[in-house]
Amino acid sequence: MTKVHIRYTVRPEDMQENNTLLKAFFDELEAVKPAGLTYEAYLIEDGVTFVHVVDSATNAAPFRDLRSYRRYRDTLQARCNEPPQMVTLKVIGSYRPAFESAS
Repeated sequence: MTKVHIRYTVRPEDMQENNTLLKAFFDELEAVKPAGLTYEAYLIEDGVTFVHVVDSATNAAPFRDLRSYRRYRDTLQARCNEPPQMVTLKVIGSYRPAFESAS
């Protein structure tokens, strides 16, 4: 299993385009539903820095061939003030409580 963290900062004037491209990517992921993949994107409170966390049970990136991903990735450098930096994460521990329904 591979988990990676990707962080980058976009120019404020490119936020709308970045969000539009990300939405299209997540819409295509929802339609395709690649097995063994968890992909999350977050916007940090500064309003221009994104963090993506990608977890792949197959140690692959099954989304690389998606048209929306290629469009997003191929244009990302042009939108960035700080280019993407990717690091592999090693899980030390994890806690995921079961949510109880309100009675």
